[in-house]
Amino acid sequence: MGPPTAVRDRVAAVHRGSALPELLRLYDGWAALYEQDVAALEYRAPYLAAASLAFAFPAPRAEARLLDVACGTGLVARELHRRGFRCLDGVDGSAGMLERARSTGLYQELRLCVLGREPLPAPAEHYDAVTVVGALGEGQVPSTVLPELLRVTKPGGFLCLTTRSNPSNLRYKAELEAALGQLEQRGAWQKLQAQEVEYWERATSEEESTQGTGYISGVVYIYQKCPVPNLEEG
Repeated sequence: MGPPTAVRDRVAAVHRGSALPELLRLYDGWAALYEQDVAALEYRAPYLAAASLAFAFPAPRAEARLLDVACGTGLVARELHRRGFRCLDGVDGSAGMLERARSTGLYQELRLCVLGREPLPAPAEHYDAVTVVGALGEGQVPSTVLPELLRVTKPGGFLCLTTRSNPSNLRYKAELEAALGQLEQRGAWQKLQAQEVEYWERATSEEESTQGTGYISGVVYIYQKCPVPNLEEG
């Protein structure tokens, strides 16, 4: 048995490739039910991403500055906070989602920003880590944003990115991985992890299901911006 029909309909609405104003309106309207719906989907990306970043990140974490891009209602911030990260900023294109994120009390600063249409509201080399969890996908945030994510990350800092591997997102995933690889070839960053996860979230249709499991798969990427400090020096 799959997710409830109302949940499937709301998920389908934001993934159908609507024009940006309509997409943001849909997210504003979804904000109140978002966490309830993703719980019904058994959505694991925030937990998986935070765990992967925490594993790669050197201690101490409490004073490290992190930017949660497309932060939504704050699900990633909750997972990061549990792992000792305290200095969190967030950006999202939906004012409704930001209002929910603000109510968590976990962010030092929250800003409205439509990634892909405008630069991130942060100076260059400002953050020790940047996360984009759940937003890199077909009809969502374009893969062309990667240089902007790098711009606000400190040299040696970390970037934690996720995308889905369901059939309707495979074209986007291929484009994303090509862009990731091109930046690595240019020496902009180095890949530390690309973890494929079979049970990412429950599928909203049989067509999207991975081999009839009732779930879709996804991937967590961890990159480190170059130049990576040589810890053996000194």
